[in-house]
Parts: sequence; C-alpha cells; structure tokens
Amino acid sequence: QVQLVDSGGGLVQPGGSLRLSCAASGVSLDTYAIGWFRQAPGKEREGVSCISNIDGTTFHADSVKGRFSISRDRAKNTMYLQMNNLKPEDTATYYCAAPSPITTIQEMCIRPGPNGPWGQGTQVTVSS
Repeated sequence: QVQLVDSGGGLVQPGGSLRLSCAASGVSLDTYAIGWFRQAPGKEREGVSCISNIDGTTFHADSVKGRFSISRDRAKNTMYLQMNNLKPEDTATYYCAAPSPITTIQEMCIRPGPNGPWGQGTQVTVSS
C-alpha cells in the first residue's frame, strides 16, 4: 500500500524557516512526480512546489518563488520543502502528494489530477 507521511510543520515567527518532510512507503518516490500543496481556511487548495521524477524539473508558485525550495532524497525515499522567510500568508495545512495523471510539472501543481496518494497534512502557522 502506497503511503505518504508528511511532517515538520509548526509555529514560526515571520521571517523564520521550516523544513517539511514527506516520507514514502510502499513505493519508490522515483516512480512519481511529486509536490507540495497547501490549503488555508476559507481558501482553495494551492500548488506550492512540484518536482519531476525524470529530470528534476521544478515548479514553484509565484507566491513562494525565491523563498521555498523542493528536493528529494532517493536514499531516504523522502521529499522535502525548505521554507525560508516565511510570511503570515504562508499559514496553511501543507500536503505532499503524487497526483496523477500528469502532463507537465507546472500543470500537476496548478491542476492536480484526481488520482494518486496524498499525505495527511501538516500545519504551518506563521505568526508573531
């Protein structure tokens, strides 16, 4: 059974940093293009950062460019989201996912497909 477990969220002050982790079991992350999505109360789900399993191509939402980076550790079968210079508007529940089907990494992030595993979510709160 494929399972994604995301972790690493917490409370951080504006300007601070967090690193989210997404550990996979039951499948190698090399098999999937994967990404991070977030949803704040009362808002639609937003694709944050996604990465290709083929060539490492990445996509980042405009709202996080220059502040967030996505990476994967094949040996640990884990994906990470490094979040720097956090802002209050980054407050949300963050989910890792491997949506399918996909066409491009950008498309996967903007309009994730209906299939594929999702993590349970980890809360990120940015507040002073």
